Amino acid sequence: MKNLIAELLVKLAQKEEESKELVAQVEALEIVVTALLRQMAKPEQEALIDNVEGALENARPDSQVPAEDAELLQQYVKKLLRHPRS
Repeated sequence: MKNLIAELLVKLAQKEEESKELVAQVEALEIVVTALLRQMAKPEQEALIDNVEGALENARPDSQVPAEDAELLQQYVKKLLRHPRS
């Protein structure tokens, strides 16, 4: 029983480390995208944002992807492009 608990704790620690890594990757991408947008002139920003949003609309997921997941992705993309972090 102790071995099972120890194995579960090790797996939990591995998952937590993977989660931290993913959070760091997402935050790094947010910073990069925000910096790039700030370097662009307003018309170029708007054109890029329109292109990304259009591509996202055209790439609608198939029925295997839950609608909530697709909506969540759209919300995050919109937040990142339209309301970048300060």
